[in-house]
This record gives sequence, C-alpha cells and structure tokens, in this order.
Amino acid sequence: MIPWFELHVIQLGPLRLQVWGLLVATGLLVAFWAGARRAKRLGEVDAKDVWDFAACAFVCAFVCARIFHVLFYDPSWYLVHPLDAINPTLPGYSMMGGIIGGVLAGLVFIKKRKLPFWPMADLAGYSLPLGIGIGRIGCFLIHDHPGTLTNFILGVKYPDGVRHDHGLYLSLLGWAMFILFLILARKKRQDGFFAGWFLILDGVSRFLLDFLRLNDVRYAGLTPTQWLLMATVTLGVVMLTKPGWIAKPRPVKADVVQ
Repeated sequence: MIPWFELHVIQLGPLRLQVWGLLVATGLLVAFWAGARRAKRLGEVDAKDVWDFAACAFVCAFVCARIFHVLFYDPSWYLVHPLDAINPTLPGYSMMGGIIGGVLAGLVFIKKRKLPFWPMADLAGYSLPLGIGIGRIGCFLIHDHPGTLTNFILGVKYPDGVRHDHGLYLSLLGWAMFILFLILARKKRQDGFFAGWFLILDGVSRFLLDFLRLNDVRYAGLTPTQWLLMATVTLGVVMLTKPGWIAKPRPVKADVVQ
C-alpha cells in the first residue's frame, strides 16, 4: 500500500506554483522535446515545425480541457457560476478535452504549413505517453481522482481508507507505454503505427480505469470520457488497419532508426 501524502503548491519566495499545472505543463514540454528529437532523427519533419506546433497546441489543449470539463462534468455548477468557467485558477480540466484540443490544433497547423499528415500524427502518438506519464504525477500528488476502496498493492491510504488512485495508475501506464514505444521505434513502422496504438492502448486502459473512479458524473452508466474513448479506440483501429481511409499511407522501408 502507498502512504498518503499530498502536495498542491510549491512556494518559491513570493511565487506560488500550482503542482498540478506545473507538472502538466512540464509533461507537455518534455513530450514535445521527445517529438522534436525523433523528428530530427527521422528527417521527415523539421524539428522547428514541432516546436511551432507546440506553441499553439499548448494553448488549445488547456482551453479545450476546460471546455470539456465545463460542458460534460459539472455543467449545473457553471450554469449558476458562469464566471468560474473562465477562471483558469480553479480546478476542473479534462485530459481528453486537452487531447481533442491538441488534435484540432494539429489538423489546422498541418494544413496551414502543408506538412505530411502521418509523420506528424505518429510523432504525437509516440511522444504523448511521456507527457501523460509526467503530467499525471500532478493528479496523483493532489489526489483529484480518488477511486473505490481496494486491497490492491498500489492502493493509496486515503484518510478514509485504501483507494485506487486514478492519477497514479495513468502515470504508470503512460511511462510503460512510452518505454514500449521507445523500444518499438528502433525499427521503421508503417504510417499510423504509433498514433493508432496510442489511441488503442490509452483508450482501452482509460475506459477500464474509469469504472474505478469515485463519484464521477455518468451518462447511461459511463463517464463522458468513456463515451469519447469508444470513438478514439475505433479511430486507432482504423489507423492500423485502414490508414488509407484517413490519409494516403506511404510504403514501409525495412531500415532501422538509430
């Protein structure tokens, strides 16, 4: 069992840093760094384009993360307190909303810069697990996703009993997925490989874990994220089996990426 501890704010003199926001921002920056590093190695996309995309995706991800939470997780509160919806200092952000924002920003960016779709999509699929691994540590430290009671070895000793901790599990899964992708990236893969497998692995694991969440809003027995995940997993399967339905795939070369 994991002992209870929490950390919400880091005080540096007059500066107060919110732990969750700091780790999520750090996760995104490190993920973009990993994507830019791989882009430079492969030579299919300019690393500068990756960093330029990072700037717009960063903003879009946070905005859409807030919108998704407001619309689907606590709409009754925001109808009564509409100004809270646009207050960035208040809690309430959805990771799935953030991913949607990043995808929308990516589609616009790719079209505007006339960049190849599949290399950009696979760079995102390759690096996002690292961002999740880091960012979800913030969720764990503030314990904003408590789960049901458990005797599981990775259960956290909450003040009212040992519970599953969604942030901890998602962080561990993010790290595990990134390590797996790091190994698989040593060989050239078909277009859509990393994007597709990210959507499937992240989607299935998150869908199952959401059943362990405590006091979460549900529609017909499923959380808003679970409903969305059914679509993202389907999209991941299409990317792996019918990539031509999305964008023209390129032939696979049997070389090794060093």
